[in-house]
Amino acid sequence: MYKNSRGRPGVVLAAAAVAQFVFALDMSVVNVALPAIRTALGFAPLDLSWIVHVYALTFGGLLLLGGRACDLYGHRRLFLAGLAVFGLCSLVGGLAQAPWQLIAARAGQGVGAAAAAPAALGMLTTTFPEGPRRVRALGVWSAVNAAGGALGVLAGGLLTEYAGWRWVMLVNLPVVVAAVALVLAGVAAGAQPARGEKVDVLGAVLATGGVGLLMFGVVRTDARGWGSPATVATLAAAAVLLGAFTFAESRAPAPLLRLGLLRSRWVAGANVLVFLAAAGQFTAFYFASLYMQQVLGMGSAATGAAFLPFSVSLVVGTVIATRVTTTRTSRAALVPGALLAAAGLAWFAFISPRGGFLTDVLGPCVITGIGVGLVLAPVAAAATTGVASREAGMASGLFNSSRQLGGCVGLAVLATIAALRTGTATDPAALNDGYALGLAVTAGLFVLAAAVAIGVLPRHQAAMSAPQPSAPTKNRLEGTPS
Repeated sequence: MYKNSRGRPGVVLAAAAVAQFVFALDMSVVNVALPAIRTALGFAPLDLSWIVHVYALTFGGLLLLGGRACDLYGHRRLFLAGLAVFGLCSLVGGLAQAPWQLIAARAGQGVGAAAAAPAALGMLTTTFPEGPRRVRALGVWSAVNAAGGALGVLAGGLLTEYAGWRWVMLVNLPVVVAAVALVLAGVAAGAQPARGEKVDVLGAVLATGGVGLLMFGVVRTDARGWGSPATVATLAAAAVLLGAFTFAESRAPAPLLRLGLLRSRWVAGANVLVFLAAAGQFTAFYFASLYMQQVLGMGSAATGAAFLPFSVSLVVGTVIATRVTTTRTSRAALVPGALLAAAGLAWFAFISPRGGFLTDVLGPCVITGIGVGLVLAPVAAAATTGVASREAGMASGLFNSSRQLGGCVGLAVLATIAALRTGTATDPAALNDGYALGLAVTAGLFVLAAAVAIGVLPRHQAAMSAPQPSAPTKNRLEGTPS
């Protein structure tokens, strides 16, 4: 286990934050560069979206496996291995000469991120004990994660315009090098893997296949529609595999995801809440970006810069959250934070085709940013409350999976709702109506998140412990490194 005496907590936090920033950045940094990439490498129009989709698929599909591997082989080992894969694939992508090379590199980035992201969160939860110190650490981690996603559009626009599209991939290299240097400087090596403890292969296959098919079916709805035979068949297959995964895990001696973990109201509630919050946050970014570009006529770099007030407000929200939860539970910040984010997005839903940044964007961004900031750190703390250090990677992988699935499913569903409102019209007024409806629905998602926090999360610290594994499994796991 990573204890403060064996590592430097500040360095652990810096390494986790730097890595999470670049993983979040890569979810959006290539979006603005897509037209330039298409021209340079000769992408077919229907294949271009896979530059974005394949990263989300491999990242989201492998998070449960990555989280469990952290518990078995050590957070530091998986973190370094994931960073190495991510950095190498960033280099390959930056040097790509053909479409398949770039898509393969993006898939490899997702694999590396799926190993390193749960390891980063696992390192934080095993380094910082439950309470104010963990909330503060997770506040920094969460704020950096959200800032990476928000700044990705701005970075992509600036790099594409002034340095060339290849730099949206190559910019990752110095960040990865910095994260590796921080790990080597101040993160404890951990114990040796426990003998006889192996990855749940059946669970890994079923979980990866089920989550991967679910995300694949959802991201392709933009081209095939929700009612198409291909979409229905894909989602049905995903449901079968995930059902089989649940059955297999209930009988596995050393499961990929111990189902008893979900009997904790903290763990279960936090994962439902982050699913809803991620669906709302990711989708709000999407609609706000399209509104500024396609209705207000702002350029890509100006649109990216317009998200800076949101990023600053988000940091303010996380600072407030750490103060609120110093003497109270995560629930005390989650409920008002979700309601404040809902209020900001409801205000955003009044956008107008004759509006502007100062009248229609700035105010809602500030309110929403503070609300989301109040949610991000406490929900991560709640998801790991009462979890044993030997299962920190498992809980981290589950939390990251819930967030990725929420963003993916939420964006696909709400984009469809907005498109139904818009119809075939492409004029700014029609587009505005579609985006306004989408933003109103995102506000509803945060209201649901507040309801989950009120109805599921415990009121008092006394209800913190997650149900622990049975004696035989627990004994086998005692030697597992953290």
